[in-house]
Amino acid sequence: MTYAVFVDGQEGTTGLRIHEYLAARKDVEVLRIDADKRKDAAERARLLNAADVAFLCLPDAASREAAAMISNPRTCLIDASTAHRTVAVWAFGLPELAKGQREQLRAAKRISNPGCHSSAFILALRPLVDAGLLSPQALVSATSITGYSGGGKSMIAEYEAGGNAALQSPRPYALGLAHKHLPEMMRYTGLAHAPVFMPIVGNFYKGLGVTVPLHLSQLRAGARAEDVQQALAAHYEGERFIRVMPLRDAATLAGGFFDVQACNDTNRVELFVFGSDTQVLVMARLDNLGKGASGAAVQCMNLHLGLDEGLGL
Repeated sequence: MTYAVFVDGQEGTTGLRIHEYLAARKDVEVLRIDADKRKDAAERARLLNAADVAFLCLPDAASREAAAMISNPRTCLIDASTAHRTVAVWAFGLPELAKGQREQLRAAKRISNPGCHSSAFILALRPLVDAGLLSPQALVSATSITGYSGGGKSMIAEYEAGGNAALQSPRPYALGLAHKHLPEMMRYTGLAHAPVFMPIVGNFYKGLGVTVPLHLSQLRAGARAEDVQQALAAHYEGERFIRVMPLRDAATLAGGFFDVQACNDTNRVELFVFGSDTQVLVMARLDNLGKGASGAAVQCMNLHLGLDEGLGL
C-alpha cells in the first residue's frame, strides 16, 4: 500500500529532514506544493486533505490555521510546533512515554510532536515519577546544551556565516524562565512545578544533552543512584530507540567528558546516571533533528499507519 504524505512547511529544518527520511521509501507518495503556491490557502487545504498523513512544520499560529483547514476525517495531522502539545484531544507523540501511549497514537488523528529539550527531559524523569522515586511536588532544575540547528534557518545562517566572535562560546538563553517547552515538560513528567530550565546553544550543528541534577535527599527515603538507573532500565526494557547506559558509564568517565553529539544521525536516546553517596546526575542525549524532531515525527507516522516503527529511520 502507498500512503500520501504532505509536509506543510517543507522548506524549514524539520520539514527538510522529514523529506530526507521519506525520500527512499517506496510506500510513500510525497505530495508537494509549488513554490509560488506555498501561501495559497486553497492549495494548502487541498493537499492537507488529500494526505493520509500531513506534517505541520510551521510556527504555532500557522499550525493552528492549518489544523482548521482539515475536513477529511482520514487525514492524520502530526504537528511539530508547540501549538497543540498540551491540548487534550491531541495525542503526545512520544511512544515510549508510558504504557498505552502507542495505542493512543495508533488511534489518533491529531498528534503533537514533542520538542527536542522536552523529549530528553521527559524521558529522563517520567520513569522516576512513575516509580515513586521522585515526588510530583519535587522542585527540580535542568540544563540543556544543543546545536544551533535547533534555532532554525536564521540561526543556522548566522552561525555558518562566521565572523562573529560571540558565537564561538556557548550561549545560555530563555533567561526569562518561560521557555516554550516548559508546559509539556511538566505535563508529561507529572511534575506539579515547572523546572528551573536553562537551555544553552553551542557552536555545533546538532546534538543535544539534558542534565537533571538531584540530591538523593530529594528522592524517596533511602534511594540510591542504583535505584535511579534501575527505574530507567525497567521503564524502557525492550524499547528499540531508548538505551539506558550502565550506572556511572565507564567509557564516559574514562574520557572525562560527556559527548552531546554521540546520538547524531540516529533516532536513539541514551540515558545515563552518574552518582555519589549524596547526589545524582540524570542525563539524556539525542539528535535534536532526529528523535528530537523529524525522526520522532516519522516514528509516529509509522506507528499510526500500523507499520514498523523504525521504517526509514
